[in-house]
Amino acid sequence: MTPTEPAITPELIDAHGLKPDEYQRILEIIGRTPTFTELGIFSAMWNEHCSYKSSKLHLRKLPTEGPQVICGPGENAGIVDIGDGQAVVFKMESHNHPSYIEPYQGAATGVGGILRDVFTMGARPIAAMNALSFGEPAHPKTRQLVSGVVEGIGGYGNCFGVPTVGGEVRFHPAYNGNCLVNAFAAGLADTDKIFYSAASGVGRPVVYLGAKTGRDGVGGATMASAEFDDTIEEKRPTVQVGDPFTEKRLMEACLELMQTGAVISIQDMGAAGLTCSAVEMGDKGGLGIKLQLDDVPQRETGMTAYEMMLSESQERMLMVLDPAREAEARAVFEKWDLDFAIVGETIAEDRFLILHGNDTVADLPLSKLSSSAPEYDRPWVPTPQADALEPVPAVDPIDGLKALLASPNYARKAWVWEQYDTQVMADTLRTPGLGAGVVRVHGTDKALAFTSDVTPRYVKANPVEGGKQAVAEAFRNLVSVGARPLATTDNLNFGNPEKPEIMGQFVGALEGIGAACRALDMPIVSGNVSLYNETDGQGILPTPTIGAVGLIEHVDQVTAGLPVAGDQALVIGETSGHLGQSALLAEVFNREDGDAPHVDLDAERRNGTFILDNRALICACSDISDGGLALAAFEMADAAEMGVSLDVGDMETLFGEDQARYLIACSFDQAEALMAAASQAGVPIAHVGRFGGETVSFSGSSAPLSVLSVLYRGSFASAIGLPA
Repeated sequence: MTPTEPAITPELIDAHGLKPDEYQRILEIIGRTPTFTELGIFSAMWNEHCSYKSSKLHLRKLPTEGPQVICGPGENAGIVDIGDGQAVVFKMESHNHPSYIEPYQGAATGVGGILRDVFTMGARPIAAMNALSFGEPAHPKTRQLVSGVVEGIGGYGNCFGVPTVGGEVRFHPAYNGNCLVNAFAAGLADTDKIFYSAASGVGRPVVYLGAKTGRDGVGGATMASAEFDDTIEEKRPTVQVGDPFTEKRLMEACLELMQTGAVISIQDMGAAGLTCSAVEMGDKGGLGIKLQLDDVPQRETGMTAYEMMLSESQERMLMVLDPAREAEARAVFEKWDLDFAIVGETIAEDRFLILHGNDTVADLPLSKLSSSAPEYDRPWVPTPQADALEPVPAVDPIDGLKALLASPNYARKAWVWEQYDTQVMADTLRTPGLGAGVVRVHGTDKALAFTSDVTPRYVKANPVEGGKQAVAEAFRNLVSVGARPLATTDNLNFGNPEKPEIMGQFVGALEGIGAACRALDMPIVSGNVSLYNETDGQGILPTPTIGAVGLIEHVDQVTAGLPVAGDQALVIGETSGHLGQSALLAEVFNREDGDAPHVDLDAERRNGTFILDNRALICACSDISDGGLALAAFEMADAAEMGVSLDVGDMETLFGEDQARYLIACSFDQAEALMAAASQAGVPIAHVGRFGGETVSFSGSSAPLSVLSVLYRGSFASAIGLPA
């Protein structure tokens, strides 16, 4: 231990997020007291954010394989084959804690991190999404969080040059002290030019690439693995600062370098920075790593080994290089005005050897830092069965619709997506606002569809059905635009896993997610777990966000049309009028009771297949989810700027949230053909109304579309107190 390093005390161990038994395990592994830098390294690698110690036991139960899967979980991102020698590379990750502490930079660096995960694999990013959860609109911090997060996402993504094509925004008091910012990115790669992170070859140079290292983000991964309390402002220095222009140059340099054959392996420096990237590369390759910190490019003076190893400065990569190509590789990075520094080498021994000046500041068995991190089977209790739904008073259908349109949860979110560049790269075919986003695969006739979905109140009431529903809704959103679902990524946001009831939510949700992914052939190929989303002991709603990708073989098959006057309205799927945990119940009656709707996975698959098989007969299609048929019909009518008349009258049929259902608009002749095809396929189908006129009418109760549209389009900004 150098003279300047602090003594290892119980208080210091606790401040690093390590439990006494975990520290004892460290002592047993290394046979001595760790140095301060070594303690920081163990803290980073063994925290929840990096080690998945509370979740990996259950994550192994998820389906991760399929004929379309090239690379499943464990790498920077998942990879799925889309034919013609091409693959889509995608992942979703959280930046929840940083975004609550520092909304702009927290959200911006979340976008930067997920983009690096994609281009590290050799893919050029083509699309981004985000799933955002905030506290109640009236909460004093909500406006600041919404403004900062949206500005940060737009500021980074727009400057980098990737279109934001979808996502979701919700509000609930459970997020008052802990917002959620889940960022998704997808890119395209050639299947024979994919890059992985496992190091190989002894004595090869370990190269630092990109921006210089500073003190921003030191301890960020550990902070992300802890609850919030009244010391939250002290955590502000653990939030990183992003520079999208540097990231753009870093991407171009990396992609150029990858064409040279110089890259043996490459890893993004994300959570825990230099520590995690080096350890993961060595561990996956069965090698040790030796680093000389004097050679690390630094933008601040007097940085300690501890700070350099745990800094989460952005726009950085670590690479194992073919030594014969060093000059060629260096020239590429110098051309892009980025740092290129050999900071170490691969070694045969199982060691993570860190030198700083003349001191050995860390000498640890590398394999024990990653694959030997603690793994817990935490106690859990199943979520109790929900009580039967108490009677729901009748409400005038248009009044019920107005209540939904006035809520920022269901109002039009144009205020958000208009701050994002949705058209950069000129391949976006379907922008945010109505279902899944669609992007053309550049230079081909193919397209990819992207969606992000979860209904947290369902998951809280019934984790298994709620987990199923998140996957099923993602499946329906892809099907609705004409895409064949390929695979999923997940972002599992939960509270404190040391509470058995929270761990029970997690286990139940994964059971449902796994069942749905198997039934719908949508394996999980990447993802992220974000736990300890609590403030002063109050946890968020369980929010297992599902990001999904689908393939459209030809752009002519995109179901991106809108109803035209005279189109018929049809519902595919069985309607029973389930109001438990519904949007109507929450927005009109301020109630969150009853059970989540049951998800019939056989019906989901059957009905989705029917939609895809009959795309030629469909003008417009939307899945029916939050707000039921009433909200789906209004949204379709509003987008087409024409009225809609529904013949169904009872509240349950209009606002029920039964699953496996779609609303279709088509001509009279197409409707006849669809009804005949549905009868033959055994698919429930019902004629429910027609589009046209200037009025929204639900069985005699009506209002001008213009009046409802003003409410729908203005409620979001006004509810949050934002400029329209």
